[in-house]
Amino acid sequence: MFSSITKPLIMGILNVTPDSFSDGGKFNQLDHALQHALRMISEGATIIDIGGESTRPNSEPVSPNEQIQRVVPIIKAIRERADVLISIDTTLHVVAEAALNAGANIINDVSAGQDDAHMFVLAAQKNVPIILMHAQGKSKTMQDNPFYENVISEVLTELKQRADAAIFAGVKKENIVLDVGIGFGKRKQDNLDLLAHLADFVALGFPILLGTSRKRFMGAICNASEPAELVTATAVTTALGVMAGVQLFRVHDVKENKQALEVAWAIRQAAP
Repeated sequence: MFSSITKPLIMGILNVTPDSFSDGGKFNQLDHALQHALRMISEGATIIDIGGESTRPNSEPVSPNEQIQRVVPIIKAIRERADVLISIDTTLHVVAEAALNAGANIINDVSAGQDDAHMFVLAAQKNVPIILMHAQGKSKTMQDNPFYENVISEVLTELKQRADAAIFAGVKKENIVLDVGIGFGKRKQDNLDLLAHLADFVALGFPILLGTSRKRFMGAICNASEPAELVTATAVTTALGVMAGVQLFRVHDVKENKQALEVAWAIRQAAP
């Protein structure tokens, strides 16, 4: 699905949770969630990424049944009203399967198949794209004391290993998308180093997803304490990502990041 992408795509974030770091509680009612999803689609989102469990630092796990109860109704509601790609943000194969059966098209697994050994089997059986993200540690403790000798080489190696494991389990290479995991077990400098070397990850030969939206490390740079103040900062990283060859951008603020993408793409197209 994504291996043939030419122009990059925007993935709009829809957290149907009470505790996500930026928008927790805003869209955990069906009518509010649907209205927001339709707005993001109208602003240029090609994919809506739906999650029923927060993966912010210090977050608590949510049971599979609770996740399913949160995500399936909104997936069905969107599917009835819009012809848009839907991804399910979960690390559990039972949640992913319920979401796919309800109309989702893509699995977005921030554990890259490490939390649930059956996730790759499901992706292979369903023949759907799966996004594999790098993270150091679990959500509750990942920011306690992250450390890398060389963040670029380590993340490159670990993502390649997870992609190889997925292929070994039967997932088609063209169905694999990689995500460097900005903010997931990373220090500020680690995030900056990864952003400065995005082209190295593009060179792996898999589509790359970038998820910097409203992340805390940018707030430390900009002296901004509220995630919603980081819309412009996020758009800057989107533009840089386009120039590096990134193909998917997971964002809260679709309109602004779509504009950044369009301008950066036009410049990239004009380059020799």
